[in-house]
Amino acid sequence: MPKPPARHQVIYDTDPGVDDAMAMYYALAHPEIDVVGVTTTFGNVSVAQAVENALYLLAIAGRGYIPVTQGVGAPLGKPGEDPPAHIHGADGLGNLTKRQAHALQRDPRSSAQFIVDMARKQPGAITVVAVGPLGNLALALEIEPQLPQLLRAVVIMGGTVLEPGNVSPVAEANIWNDPHAADRVFCVGFALTMVGLDVTHQVILPVTLFKQLAAHHCHIATDTLHHAVAFYANFYSDLYPHVAAIHGCFGHDVLAFLALTDPQLFVTETGALRVAVDGLAQGQTMLKRKSIPYPQDVWEVAPVTVCMQVQSGACRRKIEEVLMRDWLPT
Repeated sequence: MPKPPARHQVIYDTDPGVDDAMAMYYALAHPEIDVVGVTTTFGNVSVAQAVENALYLLAIAGRGYIPVTQGVGAPLGKPGEDPPAHIHGADGLGNLTKRQAHALQRDPRSSAQFIVDMARKQPGAITVVAVGPLGNLALALEIEPQLPQLLRAVVIMGGTVLEPGNVSPVAEANIWNDPHAADRVFCVGFALTMVGLDVTHQVILPVTLFKQLAAHHCHIATDTLHHAVAFYANFYSDLYPHVAAIHGCFGHDVLAFLALTDPQLFVTETGALRVAVDGLAQGQTMLKRKSIPYPQDVWEVAPVTVCMQVQSGACRRKIEEVLMRDWLPT
């Protein structure tokens, strides 16, 4: 008999956030993923709210044994800004009207220390899936410079190469929120895959899918996700007519997990990638796509893999298939 596929041991670095919640539940439902920790950061919400949301989402999904840590609360190299409450809600989950009580507490370690501890404990086994600003990974590198050799891989939702940005004409929000951290992470030599707007803007998930999930599972976790996605979809439907046509939202963060487990659904390019850390282009992710001897020496850095095209229909079917599995406690 063929061997079952190896399970991915994942630290989920997140700023939940509606699409972060979607990705978390996809990972928990996926038969080939073990979420061994959740590290939090600022971004869609404050880092304190990110911790609260991560604990809550795990509690109602019956995964209270997964450790949650608190990470960076501000950019490493520029002033911070208020979270985008108009996109994710003031609470990050579409302004929930009530929350079920739970007793979960965060792990006392910093997110950076947790990443380092896990990588040292299981060298070559841990993948970090990072879907927010990258300060936790940048600080983990300061603690452990050998982190790129200790981690199995890093998958990042962020950036864009050809698709217009969503916080400026050239920048994606996660990278723009902490460009100094991102440039450090991209250059240092991780086995790194970037899943950016070039592909995430091609996968639109309808609210009806999450309504069907809620009806199928009859569970507070999928009810919460449905509520959050409906709020999120209203923002995107107001902004993009083609999204409004199906009343949906982009599948940003969940695609990072699809790139991990189903890389055949993506077309990628590999090359040096740098981030503009200031000026009008702040947060721009620039991929060296040609073998041109540019006069600047800034391109002599470790290459990364960037997702450039995606099979959007196959991704939508896979997301539905995984989330429809029997993964929630009764």
